Amino acid sequence: MNNTVNIVGRKQTGVALFISLVLLLILTIIGVSAVQTTSLEVRMSRNEHDTLLAFQAAESALRDAEVQLEGVANTAAFNGTNGLYPIADLGLDDVWEDANVWTGANSVVTANDIDGTAADARYIIEYLGAVVREENAHQQGDPYAEGGVDRIEIFRITARGVGGTANSTVLLQTTYGRIMI
Repeated sequence: MNNTVNIVGRKQTGVALFISLVLLLILTIIGVSAVQTTSLEVRMSRNEHDTLLAFQAAESALRDAEVQLEGVANTAAFNGTNGLYPIADLGLDDVWEDANVWTGANSVVTANDIDGTAADARYIIEYLGAVVREENAHQQGDPYAEGGVDRIEIFRITARGVGGTANSTVLLQTTYGRIMI
């Protein structure tokens, strides 16, 4: 008895090749998708880092402006030079909205430099006016004296910070009030 099988005569259809190519295509699509997702996450992380740098720089500029305001004796210096401005007239754009205010001597460069930023943080200070209240006169001195007033000068500080690239900028504003004697 001869138990040999004749396999030469069987037809081969190539199904295994087709299945392996389909699996290879699926794995390639998954791999490309993973690379794109990782690339997107890296860009998002870089943008978040740039924004945080810009925020820290602007926050530092706000603090510098507050220190400068503590040394101001009167509001006569708010004439539109050296980063000190009066409030814009009604109907006109605010000073901080003008792109030119953030260049040259139109704004003040902060003393605290944040490492990794593309440009120095800057700030401007606007004098908004005074708030006068007679009902709080006792907080300013002798409560029994006549004509005492509580006068607080109000300022708006606008700070601009730049992140790791010039495309990431942050503007912060705060209102600062102080008593000037």
